[in-house]
Amino acid sequence: MHDVTIHSDFVLPPPPTASVAVHNSAARFPVRRIICVGRNYAAHAREMGRDPDREPPFFFMKPADTVVDDGTTVPYPPQTRNLHHEIELIVAIGRDGTDIPAERALDHVWGYGVGLDLTRRDLQLQARERGQPWDWGKGFDLSAPIAPLRPVSEVGHPNAGRIWLAVDGVIKQDSDISKLIWPVPALISICSQSIALKAGDIIMTGTPEGVGPVQRGEVMTGGIEGLGEIRISVG
Repeated sequence: MHDVTIHSDFVLPPPPTASVAVHNSAARFPVRRIICVGRNYAAHAREMGRDPDREPPFFFMKPADTVVDDGTTVPYPPQTRNLHHEIELIVAIGRDGTDIPAERALDHVWGYGVGLDLTRRDLQLQARERGQPWDWGKGFDLSAPIAPLRPVSEVGHPNAGRIWLAVDGVIKQDSDISKLIWPVPALISICSQSIALKAGDIIMTGTPEGVGPVQRGEVMTGGIEGLGEIRISVG
């Protein structure tokens, strides 16, 4: 037998901390996990074949290391022929909490931003039809591009403003964050009743109507009024 000496607390080098850029800062926001909200705009729920008036909010996850910086070229992912764009308001949690009342929920927000929930729609719909988890349709590599976050001290707590996305300059999604079925305070409160929210958590709040395919070589641009823009190319 060989004498093996472990010189670290880990048997393998630990992965780097996933993070998102911060507007006008060299420091970055560490990402603990990404919590996504499904069908949180009525028109999008209808285009996906669901009745928004009958469903409470539901959630799914993306791994933290799916985050992608603004300006990146993302390779077209494997095992799909139907990659979709979804523009979303991003909420960055800066303070731990459980059972947070909605009226105190915004105290736990560090900042806001613009992000994309890239989706392998064919895999998602196959899973939905079979009653299986969405993970392979939603949580694949590089599926969460997020533009630099803006702290609350800079932007306050936006509850209205245009949200839009274009593919090669052609507008595909165009709505307003005031149309969220479940607004940010409610989402934070509901999440915290089921899991302990922690500093570093990201909440992707859902996408408006107009989702659709993006092809190799195309460029997605999008933004939210007061929170900046994002630009991602598909390789």
